[in-house]
Amino acid sequence: MEKYGVNQLRKMFLEYMESKGHLAMKSFSLVPHNDNSILLINAGMTPLKPYFTGAEVPPRKRVTTCQKCIRTGDIDNVGHTARHGTFFEMLGNFSFGDYFKREAIHWTWEFLTEVVGLDPDRLYPSVYLDDEEALAIWRDEIGIPENRIYKFGKEDNFWEHGAGPCGPCSEVYYDRGEKYMTDENDTEPGSDGDRFMEIWNDVFTQFENDGKGNYTTLKQKNIDTGMGLERLAVAVQDVDSMFDIDTILELREKVCEIANKKYHENLADDVDIRKITDHIRSATFMISDGITPSNEGRGYVLRRLIRRAAMAGRRLGIPGDFMADLSYTVIKTSKDGYPELEEKKVFIHSVLESEEAAFGKTIDQGIKILNGYIAEMQESGETVLSGDKAFELYDTYGFPADLTKDILKDKGLSSDEEGFAAAMQEQRDRARGARKTTNYSGKELTVYDKLDPAITSEFTGYDRMEDDSEVVILTTEVTDDNPGESVLALVEGDKGTVITEKSPFYANMGGQIGDKGIIATSEGTFRVEDTQPIGGGKIAHIGTVSEGVIKVGDSVHLSVNEDGRHDTEKNHSGTHLLQKALKLTLGEHVEQKGSFVSPDRLRFDFVHFKPMTAEEIKAVEDLVNEKIRERIAVRTDVMSIDEAKKTGAMALFGEKYGEKVRVVSMGDFSKEFCGGTHVGNTGEIQAFKIVSETGIAAGVRRIEALTGNNVFEYYRGVEAALDEVASILRTSRTDVIGHAEKLMERNRQLASEVESLKAKAAQASLGDAASEAIDVKGVKVVAKKLANVDVNGLRDLGDSLKEKLGDCVIVLASDNGGKVNLMVMASDSAVKMGAHAGNLVREAAKLVGGGGGGRPNMAQAGGKDASGIDKALARAVEVLSGQVK
Repeated sequence: MEKYGVNQLRKMFLEYMESKGHLAMKSFSLVPHNDNSILLINAGMTPLKPYFTGAEVPPRKRVTTCQKCIRTGDIDNVGHTARHGTFFEMLGNFSFGDYFKREAIHWTWEFLTEVVGLDPDRLYPSVYLDDEEALAIWRDEIGIPENRIYKFGKEDNFWEHGAGPCGPCSEVYYDRGEKYMTDENDTEPGSDGDRFMEIWNDVFTQFENDGKGNYTTLKQKNIDTGMGLERLAVAVQDVDSMFDIDTILELREKVCEIANKKYHENLADDVDIRKITDHIRSATFMISDGITPSNEGRGYVLRRLIRRAAMAGRRLGIPGDFMADLSYTVIKTSKDGYPELEEKKVFIHSVLESEEAAFGKTIDQGIKILNGYIAEMQESGETVLSGDKAFELYDTYGFPADLTKDILKDKGLSSDEEGFAAAMQEQRDRARGARKTTNYSGKELTVYDKLDPAITSEFTGYDRMEDDSEVVILTTEVTDDNPGESVLALVEGDKGTVITEKSPFYANMGGQIGDKGIIATSEGTFRVEDTQPIGGGKIAHIGTVSEGVIKVGDSVHLSVNEDGRHDTEKNHSGTHLLQKALKLTLGEHVEQKGSFVSPDRLRFDFVHFKPMTAEEIKAVEDLVNEKIRERIAVRTDVMSIDEAKKTGAMALFGEKYGEKVRVVSMGDFSKEFCGGTHVGNTGEIQAFKIVSETGIAAGVRRIEALTGNNVFEYYRGVEAALDEVASILRTSRTDVIGHAEKLMERNRQLASEVESLKAKAAQASLGDAASEAIDVKGVKVVAKKLANVDVNGLRDLGDSLKEKLGDCVIVLASDNGGKVNLMVMASDSAVKMGAHAGNLVREAAKLVGGGGGGRPNMAQAGGKDASGIDKALARAVEVLSGQVK
């Protein structure tokens, strides 16, 4: 048998299934489309669920894919075994009401034995124990003796996921040989060992589960097969694990090279080598699909993978940051199947470089905080760090729990692992409680999901604002609490949805909001307040019947609000110019993360790792306005995805494109995939103004901007505000700056005078405190109650007293209208004798209803009960007596 490589096996499978009439579809994004049930695509069939449920019509009844997948349920085991990984590729062939068990089983056997060349005598099928049909096909048609066909129960050979489609499955195991036996019990398929590897699973979706254990036969029976590409490669290449197959081996060896380590020499090193090898694959693919590190959702999954790999690199002694460069090896070995990796190479590198550098600072910060906890523990004689503090380090600061344990262990300390686990579980429970309840397809079920998927709407609004059509569906209002229902008519005052055969109304998509307008019949008028796309290519006009009645079957005239559409188009075309200007100004790492385009404004979210400077904002603004003045023609072409990519057009991360795409070009300056509506030439945009630039997440910036008449309205508002300021200053517009500067200078002078008076008053209230110093075990102590002195004033008074007294501890408390400011200072000699200002102020603050802390030589606190000041000062002296030795 030839030892085919991973890229060869992927190609062989897809071409084989194409020969059987399947449409080979490219892998879907790892970001689920319209599915709230999961964070990341975790199986080959997951993105195809709308086709299985009938919510959408598949492009063909036979489909085949190689789907990139991520599963993180066993992330803590990754590296510790050679079995576990977070990223994998799933080969699959699917039938939506076409072929069934006979064809699926025959093609399974034919591909494995005749195309790939696996030894038939080493393949063992399994079936669900009640599936006599599958058993008969394997035995009577394929010719497998019944004693080599294994029957398993529901746990192993029946696929179901709560309520919804389900059915028995048939798996194929490959006998890798005695050299891979885990122990003497590893002698047959189904045993918990490494000798027999499951490489193919045919799921026969033939039943509907009502969620209560009742099953009915589906009218449309489907086939859902899955075969892990890496597992198949392990069998074909006769290697120990997925870390030894050709593409992953090259990556693993690169890790060993930069770490200056050898695989299989040290068990602990092997764990970290595997961890980095796996995690950099997941991270590279996730970033290529537009996922960036954050503290929630899939962004948190990515951040955790990067940080785990970075920590593994530190343990291996890899000098400096390494993951960004390592991604090039992932791209090199995988771009045959996923060309988008090469296209997004610069972006992937930038995200990894930024996140790993930020994590380096996180590690340093975490060690600093942990050292503070250790000092407190040593001071108090404690030996166990609380679970809450350990979890705070992990959750808030991203500090790895195992690193916390290692550092504590080196100091002869430990952490409360049960408390840590309890805090972790509490967080998981909160996240689980916040998760939406969804149906089989992972979204809330409404009347829209029950509509005939064969009914579609034709969008005619690219070249017109009005059109005539016929009402095909009406529904009542759909809200979070009301799923709505189909009706035959809506009357005056009713809120609902109108769906027509064709429509010039643009449905909310790609960041462009839906059109507003009017739908009129001979008997009534429907005011369209929003337009949304719904399943099956339908355009939902959402709004209210303002007069009369509208019925299914009515002939209607649809009119879009032209002013609103034109202003939206100015903002949408402006967004395209903005994205290109950002790339030219900031760099090719800039990628769109989201947008919002309405008649009033535009919002554009993009990847960039620091705030833009005023100069950069001006450069972008000037470049966009330059292109507006050039009155560049805006052209739209419809072409295949491959043709579009050859033109250099930019595609949006995570967007689901059909076989044909629209490419919007503005000369040679901007080319993008876009289904939205646009101006005829850039001059129609009139003007462009950035009004804000902010950060919304780690590595993601947001620009809000205006175009057209909204720019002029903005400047009119600025002029009005300037006039109002001039009026307040009793001057003219032209003299506003000069008057403001004079006013600020006068304000600084007055502020200085006020501070001087406050300092004199504070000094007077302090009196001759130095003469009141008491001796505590050889340390001079001043503990003084004051009135109406702020924190800065207390600090100045403390410095003054330290200068007079030399070796001392100063404790000052000020009553500020019932609220308390506390400040403690300790000289270096006092600290050497055991004084600790932070611990002193913490104890004293408890008696004034507050809290605080700080360094051994200086600390401050606040409180809300001034009546406890005397007791607080006495307590501070008492604590100091216990500190000084």
